[in-house]
Amino acid sequence: MGEALQAIAIVAATFATAALSAVAGFGGGVLLLPVFVAVLGTRDAVAVLTVAQLASNGSRVWFNRTEIDRRLVGTFAMGAAPAAAAGAALFATAPLPALTRLIGVFLLVMVAWRRWKPHAARLDDKAFAAVGAASALVGSVGPMVAPFFLARGLMRGAYIGTEAASAVVMHLTKLVVFGAAAVLTATSATIGLALAPASAAGAWAGKKIVDRLPAHIFVLVIEAGLIASGLLLAITGG
Repeated sequence: MGEALQAIAIVAATFATAALSAVAGFGGGVLLLPVFVAVLGTRDAVAVLTVAQLASNGSRVWFNRTEIDRRLVGTFAMGAAPAAAAGAALFATAPLPALTRLIGVFLLVMVAWRRWKPHAARLDDKAFAAVGAASALVGSVGPMVAPFFLARGLMRGAYIGTEAASAVVMHLTKLVVFGAAAVLTATSATIGLALAPASAAGAWAGKKIVDRLPAHIFVLVIEAGLIASGLLLAITGG
C-alpha cells in the first residue's frame, strides 16, 4: 500500500471509529489500534492512538459540555489518574492475553447483571473511584465503566460527555508518562495531532446520531457494544 493510500486509510478509520465512540462511548480505540499497528508498528501505534483518542474524547467533551456530570468525573479521576500513570509506565509489552480475556468475561457478566438487577451497578463514590483505577490501569475506560455510568442514570449526551471527560484524564496522564519514557516521539505526536480534525469530525457526526436516539435504544446500543467487545476480548485475548 502506497503512503497516500495509507494516509487515507488512517484518516478514514480515525473518522469512523470516532463516530462510533461518539455513539456508544467506546469501541473506537479497540478497532483503530490494529489499523495503526499495521501502518506504524506496535510501539508508535499506541502513542499515536493515545493522541488521536485524546482528540476524539476532547471533541466529545466539547459537544456534550452542558450535560457532563463533573462531580462524577472528579470521582473517577481520583482513582484513574495514578492508575493510568502506573499502567502507562508498564507499557513495554502488550496486555497479557489472560488479563484481556478476563476483562472480556467481566463485560459479558456486567451486561447479564444489569439485566438481572438494573440498579445493582450503582456504586458509591469510593467504589466508583476504584473502578476508575482498575479501568485506567488496563487502559480501557469506556467498556469497563459503561455499566456503572448507566447505573448513575446517565443517558445520551450526559453519558457520552462524562465518559469522554473521564477518558481525557487517563489519556493526558498516559501522554505525560509516554513523553517521559520517550515512547511519545515528535513524529508520533505530529501524526496524532494531524488526525485531530478527523477525530473531531467523527465525534460531531456521532453526536448528531446520539441526539436522535430514544433512551431505550441508546441503552441497547451500549449493551450490544459491551457484548461485542466482551466476546472479542474473551475469544481472542486482545
